[in-house]
Amino acid sequence: MLYLHDVWVNWFEGEENGYNICHFHEWRKDDGIELLDQVPLLYISAALFHYIENDLSELPKTLLNDVYQKAYARKNHERTQLDYCFVVTDGKGILAVDTIGYHIPIRKSRLIPRQEQIVYDMIENQKEMDFPFTVKSQDEKEYHILSPSPLFMNGLTRKERQLKQLLFMAMDQLFTAKNTAEIRYWYTEWSPEKYRAIQQMDFEPAWRELYEALKEGWSEKHLQLCGNLVKGQPFFEKLWEMEIGDSPSML
Repeated sequence: MLYLHDVWVNWFEGEENGYNICHFHEWRKDDGIELLDQVPLLYISAALFHYIENDLSELPKTLLNDVYQKAYARKNHERTQLDYCFVVTDGKGILAVDTIGYHIPIRKSRLIPRQEQIVYDMIENQKEMDFPFTVKSQDEKEYHILSPSPLFMNGLTRKERQLKQLLFMAMDQLFTAKNTAEIRYWYTEWSPEKYRAIQQMDFEPAWRELYEALKEGWSEKHLQLCGNLVKGQPFFEKLWEMEIGDSPSML
């Protein structure tokens, strides 16, 4: 068993999409950085790495058995044993995982560049470890508006991804409300040149066209629509202010 020592981690909890597990250059000063005093390192297949990185499904029992209580966290000079905590790599990506006692990868983190290089050096002459796992074809991951496809998030910064997910949450709320006049208004805000056509549209076609128009990329136009949509909704406004620092009314 290979071990890493003094590993800094920035846990992202309950994330089922790898694009939300931020790389070191996107870590923030107010993130809760923790120190792992010791953690097992596993060299695994690319398929299993993708499964762990982009899902919250049960981990292979053989993997869990191998790492059981072999990791320790350090805080305020105290050393705490962790049940299922480990670092995995497929030779390309690297991920720290802590199940917080469960059998699914609840918390995930990237590593800092210096420690990533240590991982690559450590596995250079190692053989890939075999941990059998099954992903049934009918259980293949389905993306949806509240768990967007990586295609809609690739190339965006952490702030842009967070705001885009907020925009999708607001769009999902509009879909639930099914207010035809309201969706016509917001679609017109996005595409004023289509005003006459939009006024003739039923709810679902209008919502679908607006969603299709904004689902890719990120721009000042996306930002403006997001800020306007969340106004007056305390929960959404709080998420907005966490990213922007101002209330949406200040746009």
